[in-house]
This record gives sequence, C-alpha cells and structure tokens, in this order.
Amino acid sequence: METQSQKHTLTITIRITVTALFMALNIAMSSFGIPVPGGHLYLCDAVIVLASILLKPWEAFVVGGLGSFLGDFLFYPEPMYVSLVTHGLQAAVISFFSHYTLKKHPRIASGIGAVIGAAIMVTGYTLGKIYVYSTFEYAMLKLPFEIVQGLVGVVLGFGICWHFGIHKAFTALINREA
Repeated sequence: METQSQKHTLTITIRITVTALFMALNIAMSSFGIPVPGGHLYLCDAVIVLASILLKPWEAFVVGGLGSFLGDFLFYPEPMYVSLVTHGLQAAVISFFSHYTLKKHPRIASGIGAVIGAAIMVTGYTLGKIYVYSTFEYAMLKLPFEIVQGLVGVVLGFGICWHFGIHKAFTALINREA
C-alpha cells in the first residue's frame, strides 16, 4: 500500500513529466509555420492554451514562456525574449483563470482565460515587434495575423482539451494519484 508521501511524489513526477512533454511540443510547433502573406502562422498557441488549461500557473509559464523562448532560440532568435514574457504571461493567465475562477464552471473559466491570454499574446507580440524591429508599421502589418494566430490557438487548444476529454482524463489521473 502506498503512503501519502509516495502518492505525492508520484503526482509531482506526473506533473513534471507532462510539463516537459508540453514544453517539447511547444518547441516542436515553433519550428514550422503555415505560410501566410507577410510571414507564418504558428500553432504553438494551441499547445500553450491546452497545457495552460491543464497545468498550474507556474507549470503553464514554463510551457508557454520557456518553451517559446527555446523554440525561438533554436529557430528564430530575434524575438525570443518577447516570446518568453508574452507566452509566459499568456499561459499563466489562462491557467490562473482555469484553476482559480468560476470553480463550478471550469469550461467557462478556461474559455475566458484563453481569450484574455490571446489578447495578451497579440498585444505582447505587437509591442514586441515594434521594439525588436523598430517600426510601428511592420507591427501593424503583422497585427491581423497575430489575431488569427491567437484565435486559432484558442479554438484548437480549448477544443482539444474539452471536446476530446483530455481535461477529464488529466484531472482523473492527478486526483487518483493525489
């Protein structure tokens, strides 16, 4: 029979492993994009939204912020610090809403968090592009694509989490081990 300490250790191990897997998936999704006029549309936001709904805020920050930072470092280093702050904050906010607000309505809470997170991502990257590339005009040209990327991330991440029962399975796994 497992002791409470062993169950706690197993839960921590599961959480660390899931965080690392989502971080690796975020890095992988940062490595390629769907070509659109003026750049690429990346699907890493879907990973960030999904992970952030499931994980605690600090774990979500690691997936979103550190995962995006490393993805940019490896594939496109100019905005890596913008990604660290923007995606990290996006992920932490989504997670906070998902875990600490509207406890009786987790889908609504995570939906609100995901939409606010998308707004943080769009704002952060728009301001970041002004800083990194030193031009307001360039940032404004990219703004519609940032909005599309944010919305696609919300729809895919939220949909995958709730429609396919990932939230239910993850919650059952963590609660069984706790």
